[in-house]
Amino acid sequence: MKKILYTLAALLFCTVASADNSTKTYTVTVAYDGTKAVVSIPEAITDYVSCPSGESSHVKLLQTSTTEKNPGEIIYSLSGQSDNGEFYLTGEYKATLLLNGLTLANPDSSAVHIKDGKRIKVSMAANTVNTLSDGMADSTSKGCFHSKGHTEFAGKGTLNVSGNFSHAIYSKEYVEVKNCTLNITSAKKDGIHCQEYFLMSSGVLTIKGAEDDAIQVELKDSVSTGQTKDHEDEDSGNFYMNGGTVTISEIGGYCVKADGSIMFSGGTRNFDTNNIKDHATTAIRGIVNSQSGNRQYYYDLNGRRMSNDAVLPRGIYIVKEGDKARKIMVK
Repeated sequence: MKKILYTLAALLFCTVASADNSTKTYTVTVAYDGTKAVVSIPEAITDYVSCPSGESSHVKLLQTSTTEKNPGEIIYSLSGQSDNGEFYLTGEYKATLLLNGLTLANPDSSAVHIKDGKRIKVSMAANTVNTLSDGMADSTSKGCFHSKGHTEFAGKGTLNVSGNFSHAIYSKEYVEVKNCTLNITSAKKDGIHCQEYFLMSSGVLTIKGAEDDAIQVELKDSVSTGQTKDHEDEDSGNFYMNGGTVTISEIGGYCVKADGSIMFSGGTRNFDTNNIKDHATTAIRGIVNSQSGNRQYYYDLNGRRMSNDAVLPRGIYIVKEGDKARKIMVK
């Protein structure tokens, strides 16, 4: 009986330890001070994170793996001030940037440049004000805040972003805004430029002084997935506003421009909702019958039949003619 109890206790311990390891988080701190920055990396993750930039205010962190294990969530806590610095991160793990009273300007390129294709959460610490500004963009920089992965802005603080040579915020994948206060104070191009989709769910977003569009959403690939459940693996080019407050003023282009659809289901819109443009305004063809005389039926990728009097927006469609079906692309 005792042997059985010991065995059960050992199994329980292993299960708890395994669960703890799988949810473990580590925090790398970066404290800027003028032309220097102090970077502290926990010893437990020195196999995964390194800092070849030393004490330079142009901080470069590399996320690499020397083993097959995943270290879990890594938090990068950024604080302090530098008018000649940057935060540059490469890697292959999900990460969180905790902005904890950061003022960072880079006269040569992006203030924050994330070359990590995973989920990047940008959290503003409660009651803090954080400010980013950039300088002359290099060939790899497309925004004052440049992210290769999908980017989620959250938290209970404020982030001010000024893009002096390109977009203020650029993300190669989707952008979501929740709870935080995000202010785009200027942009040489778009205020926010992203791919896949944009979601405003809560919080406050203000865009002022963008010389092109306030928000532009592109398809990442040539074929749209359409809207998916919980936006899982979605690449639709859609703009969604479910809540929060969006204020847009003094821009040179559209308030919202999207390769997909623009959908409002909640929130407060302090901008001209007539100054928007989505794929429906670029339709270039109608539905016609084939030259053979057989009736053609058109369906979108969700299986919905299109009216034969409709003008097809840009996208992928299924054409059924008799017992045959084929895909077509409307450009």
